[in-house]
Amino acid sequence: MNGRETSAAMERRLDAAIARAIGEKRIVGAVVLVAGGGRLLYRRAAGFADREAGRAMAEDAIFRLASVTKPLVTSLAMQLVEEGRIRLEDPVSRYLPQFRPRLADASEPVITLRNLVLHTAGLSYRFQEPPGSAYHALDVSDGFDRAGVALAENLRRLAAAPLRFAPGERWLYSLATDVLGAVIEAVLETKLPDAVRARITAPLGMADTGFRVVDPVRLAVAYADGRPEPVAMSDATALPYLEGVVRFAPGAIFHPGSYASGGAGMAGTAGDFLLFLEAIRSGGAPILGSGTVAEMMRDHVGPEAEALGPGWGFGYGWAVLADEAAACSPQSPGTIQWGGVYGHSWFVDPARALSVVAFTNTALEGDTGAFPGEIRDAVYG
Repeated sequence: MNGRETSAAMERRLDAAIARAIGEKRIVGAVVLVAGGGRLLYRRAAGFADREAGRAMAEDAIFRLASVTKPLVTSLAMQLVEEGRIRLEDPVSRYLPQFRPRLADASEPVITLRNLVLHTAGLSYRFQEPPGSAYHALDVSDGFDRAGVALAENLRRLAAAPLRFAPGERWLYSLATDVLGAVIEAVLETKLPDAVRARITAPLGMADTGFRVVDPVRLAVAYADGRPEPVAMSDATALPYLEGVVRFAPGAIFHPGSYASGGAGMAGTAGDFLLFLEAIRSGGAPILGSGTVAEMMRDHVGPEAEALGPGWGFGYGWAVLADEAAACSPQSPGTIQWGGVYGHSWFVDPARALSVVAFTNTALEGDTGAFPGEIRDAVYG
């Protein structure tokens, strides 16, 4: 089979996977892009950006990115490492003197910037904590769950919650990238949205991506899993997740008082994010050096982290496939992957020169449901 036939077969598999998910009413709409060897091999917008208004999904639709934000902000932090402005061994308190969380025994450990980028700081997210936890009692925001919370106030609440474990002891997904965003603001003496635009999105030509919606007309309506079909979100939408509940506030991005969450606060297009992934896959230019990118793509935690399940470790800003057999994945070892709770997934397989973006407007199916795996398997066949 030649390359053209292989690409055509992949296209048929992807078309079928997307059509099935929409037909079964698991997702409302999606934009899926696949690049291979630096060429765009597949592009598809399907379903609805706004089902109730009958507005079809378009390739340039803007999505609330949630945790798709994390790799962008982490990359900015690594720029500052390259410039010698920060060191990953530095304590967070050097830049944020008031941020001094304690362990349950009231001792105050040192949290480093490396702990933040690796999510080994001992912090957590409210949505994965059980009811009655300190995160609930202190009303900690997850960065996308409400409007009008200031960053300084949320960091004060977060610092008042006991750490789940000593920094460096293990891996736990957390608000660490929001703290990292505050460090960036302190070092650059500018707001995070301005820094990300100047140093990451503008150099890459990501004109539609930022901490505000550049064109509200193109914004996809956010939907939540529901039966018999997904339901349009309100600012009070909540979905069960692990031991806790994920709360959404899709209107928060329009509220001037909402802080710029380094872990979940951006909006943008699938095409823009593919530009970022392709820059990372090809060595980082023009935003990072190749040595820095190689370090970011290395598993620093070990597959015992199970960041995306068995076989997945964690690098700087994303999960890293360490054991493809344990993960039951066709992806190559060293593949990086993550997603966003509003309904997104993406991965880069450097060994096969593949970058894949699958953005949907349906949570949680597009992030932790069957859809990401179906797209992955359709790519590999």
